[in-house]
Amino acid sequence: MTFRENIGNEQNGIEEFHLEEKPAQVSTKKIPPELRKSRINYYSEPNVIKRFFWRLKEDSQYFRLLMQITFALLVIWIGVEFYLFVKWGESGGQLPFYGRPPGVEGFLPISALISLKYWIKTGIINDIHPSGLFILVAILLIGLFLKKSFCSWLCPIGFISESLWNFGKKLFGKNITLPRLLDIPLRSLKYLLLGFFIWAIFWTMDTQTLKAFIYSPYNKMADVKMYYFFAKISQFALWTIIILVLLSVFIKNFWCRYLCPYGALLGILGLLSPIKIKRNTKYCIDCKLCTKACPSNIKVHKVKTIWSDECTSCLECVQACPVKNTLELKTYITKTRVQNWVFATLIIGLFVAITGLAMITGHWQNKISKEEYLKRFKELDKPLYQHNGGRVPEYGEND
Repeated sequence: MTFRENIGNEQNGIEEFHLEEKPAQVSTKKIPPELRKSRINYYSEPNVIKRFFWRLKEDSQYFRLLMQITFALLVIWIGVEFYLFVKWGESGGQLPFYGRPPGVEGFLPISALISLKYWIKTGIINDIHPSGLFILVAILLIGLFLKKSFCSWLCPIGFISESLWNFGKKLFGKNITLPRLLDIPLRSLKYLLLGFFIWAIFWTMDTQTLKAFIYSPYNKMADVKMYYFFAKISQFALWTIIILVLLSVFIKNFWCRYLCPYGALLGILGLLSPIKIKRNTKYCIDCKLCTKACPSNIKVHKVKTIWSDECTSCLECVQACPVKNTLELKTYITKTRVQNWVFATLIIGLFVAITGLAMITGHWQNKISKEEYLKRFKELDKPLYQHNGGRVPEYGEND
């Protein structure tokens, strides 16, 4: 292979290289030194702290893994706190009191969607699951401005899914890629689920119905009911989870790609994001390493701008590209390059800013008292707390 040097970009000091002929796949060993990304030996820095921040700045996947682990540990901490809270409630207040962690409301997406519509229609932030609303808003804003990055940088389910297919790849040497005839119909499932929830909440529920649901006994204890779903899991639900886990070992991000309505919503919002991954065809050598690295099976080497709703902005393709100035994260309008570490900081910064706003303004903790919780724990098996056929039972003022 031959390269032709073009000196014509003196303003930014970058030399442009073009391929006279681009074969189907190029050996990265033939990339000129001027064009090849340098490999960084982080351990050449003896100072541990400087080495840590250096790697955060230069290695997007190191930064991403750190954020995934941190968020997963936060979720585990919330789970332990909630477990202790439930045990206190089950004991009738005999065990030491542990406060209910508001972060558990992040696992109540239906309640959060209902709270969002109620807030839009009335301007009222309900005091039953207020943190769930703010967590949802934070996730939606991340999707709107920073693409589907929540899925690959923060989401604990996404982290588990990614860990499973990576385990499968190491165990079997590769993952299964479904043919388009199966892949496209299966991908539509998450949009059908999203469409159902949007229709059920935004088209069929009026303001009074929204309020009735939000303040119902069922919704007040929805987080506890969710806990019991897993603590006393049915055989059917257990086998469903086992099957999903097994499928995720063999097929990359099976749940996220085919079934997650959250992912569908963020994928749609991500299309409006002002930040995109762009490929500079002047420098591209068609090595296809970007496409090979993409966990969403996007043909990165064939496009100039990645518009796909499946792109989670994990930046694996950017990291895998061996050529300087070829794959970059840029603002779509101004074409300004966004550094990887800046992008990662924006993700966590936006999430912390929105949830922090909820804490500062007093919309993080709910207004259900300890006494009311003790009362509701005792009567949790009553029909008032069931959700049969998608309907919440009618309740009175004293319920």
